[in-house]
Amino acid sequence: MKAIKNELIYFATALMFFTRIPVPFTVPYSSEIMNRSQKYFAWVGLLVGVVNAVVLYFSYQLFNLDIAIVLMMISSVLLTGAFHEDGFTDVCDSFGGGYGKEKILTIMKDSRVGAYGAVGMILLFALKFFSIQALGNISLFKTLGIIILAHTASRFISGTMIYTHRYVTDIDVSKSKPLANKPLEGGALLVSFISVVVSFLLIPDWRLIFAFALAYLGKICMGWYFRKHIGGYTGDCLGSVQQVSEVLFYLGTMIVWKFI
Repeated sequence: MKAIKNELIYFATALMFFTRIPVPFTVPYSSEIMNRSQKYFAWVGLLVGVVNAVVLYFSYQLFNLDIAIVLMMISSVLLTGAFHEDGFTDVCDSFGGGYGKEKILTIMKDSRVGAYGAVGMILLFALKFFSIQALGNISLFKTLGIIILAHTASRFISGTMIYTHRYVTDIDVSKSKPLANKPLEGGALLVSFISVVVSFLLIPDWRLIFAFALAYLGKICMGWYFRKHIGGYTGDCLGSVQQVSEVLFYLGTMIVWKFI
């Protein structure tokens, strides 16, 4: 029973960290608990994806596809508090306006949104909208599954950065410090990956493996870029990888549905 209780605490911690969903009980906090909640980040993504899919489906029953997608995107931002989007804008501003590691990290810590961040966010949302619109015009029900899978897979892919890259900046003042201290053992990564497998079962299409590969390739490229310019990753880098991986999954799905 204690083991089950601990796992529930780890999941609740991940849920509270990445969403605005209220948890109906008091959750103890420590760096160790926060660190061990890593294994459930992708599971939280699965939950967020399900909520997005539900909002899209019912909004489509009342309006048209375009409005339904916009309402879904609004619900996603409200549900997560724009957690990953904030990281994406910070990365756009810092790497777009900074030169050298110190300058980049200084801009990244600035809470203000600059021109690079604003333009990047507009283009990212445009890609999300038009890619989901194109998929929805092909098959609404398949698109619902794609949305769930994209949210899950992108959070798993983002989480792998902890295992493949070095954390940089001052971890003592970083909100990602508990995650940056150390990656968990391989078993925890497996627990996270199971959420991706579960999501794949919702829409069993082997071609989506290529969409996943494209999303992961995006992470590899971004990881190389981060390592080149700042020597590793930051919490904002993780958020940007999640956002880009999600969009790449939609685009990858469009490619495989069209050509394979």
